[in-house]
Amino acid sequence: MNLLKILQENRLLKTPQEIKLFEETLEKIAKYPKDDNLKELHLILDDNCEHPDVMFSLVHFLEDFDLQKQIPAFIEVIPQLMIAAPEWTKIIHYRIMNDESACKLYHNTLELANQKTPHFLYQLLLESVKNHLNSPSY
Repeated sequence: MNLLKILQENRLLKTPQEIKLFEETLEKIAKYPKDDNLKELHLILDDNCEHPDVMFSLVHFLEDFDLQKQIPAFIEVIPQLMIAAPEWTKIIHYRIMNDESACKLYHNTLELANQKTPHFLYQLLLESVKNHLNSPSY
């Protein structure tokens, strides 16, 4: 069976069995991570999951990917991700902004995405990143 499909089917983490399957499947995927799966992996995030601590393991896994691959994949799925996972979207957004090099790449990639496919979400996130980059802490 497709490992991404197993994650998707068990993402709500309602039962001990779903949690076990989710964790085991993520572990299998982590052994052979593929950049091609980044968009699909982001879309597994769901604000309705019952065990955010388990779902956070997916966030950590996503952060292990090269920023040059992870950030564009995240940006591309933001419009979809905001539907099922607005809280997870915010978490990833703020985690990216808390890393200086990631934040700069995020800013540049958001600008390009907004030029290529204008979207109000991209514009809002871009303003947030610009404000952050212009703050005294940077």
